[in-house]
Amino acid sequence: MEQHNALTTTTVLDSWMTHRSAGASGPTVVFLHGNPTSSHLWRTTLPQVAREARCLAPDLIGMGDSGKPDSAYRFADHARYLAAWLDTVVPDGPLVFVGHDWGGALAQDWATRHGANRVRGIALVETFLRPVDSAEMTPVALDFFRAARTPGVGEDMILDQNLFIEGNLRRLVPDITEADLDIYRATCPDPDSRRPMLQWAREFPLDGEPADVTERVTAYGRWMRDSADVPKLLMTVTPEVGLGSTAAIAWARDNAANLRTEDVGEAGHHAPEQVGPRIGAAVARWLKETA
Repeated sequence: MEQHNALTTTTVLDSWMTHRSAGASGPTVVFLHGNPTSSHLWRTTLPQVAREARCLAPDLIGMGDSGKPDSAYRFADHARYLAAWLDTVVPDGPLVFVGHDWGGALAQDWATRHGANRVRGIALVETFLRPVDSAEMTPVALDFFRAARTPGVGEDMILDQNLFIEGNLRRLVPDITEADLDIYRATCPDPDSRRPMLQWAREFPLDGEPADVTERVTAYGRWMRDSADVPKLLMTVTPEVGLGSTAAIAWARDNAANLRTEDVGEAGHHAPEQVGPRIGAAVARWLKETA
């Protein structure tokens, strides 16, 4: 592993992954971002949790400052690189995961494969709790993801126009600064470097497709139900729409064992960009209470 510019670089499979760290003692907490962000997403959350824990926040493969290998960037590919990174950086002992968007899905998927011996807790915000039915999506979101999955159209939207950053982040995080947008832009400056963002849009488990992703999401939902010995925290935002809809939260309360829910305030889907310190404070409290 090499340390540079506050990021640590670790060789993983045929590439490398970078991560930032904070805190030195206590449980190991792994923060996983989603699409189209990077570990930069957690910049205002880590300081709150670092008082209670050792915090690690990787850039997923193909994203942030991590390597961009010749990969399809499907869910299974991300899970494989993440598992290899965890095996190298934190090979032993129980872990706590904090996951947003696809990061939350990857955390639940890894937990399903490793069980309570390796998972001390899971905290989630705005993530995939179960497969999604198009009837529960807002018309704007449904139109966006259907277009992204259309050959040719998705490439123009996401690879050429960079709409996940120039449209999605700008629209859903109205107060985001140009400086922060520049940090996200810097690691995906051309169409080829944006392939992970496009593929994430096409991995969305919508109306049963893709079938393999839907199967993995369904499987980790069963694990969340059956793992009563693992504490879970679901952080909700106002208004309750999209992945954090009222229906999805109600489903989680009925189906996830040992679950606590906590509202972290007014925010959109990219909640860590808007209420990062509140997310950090909620995770820190939960860690103390479940120690």
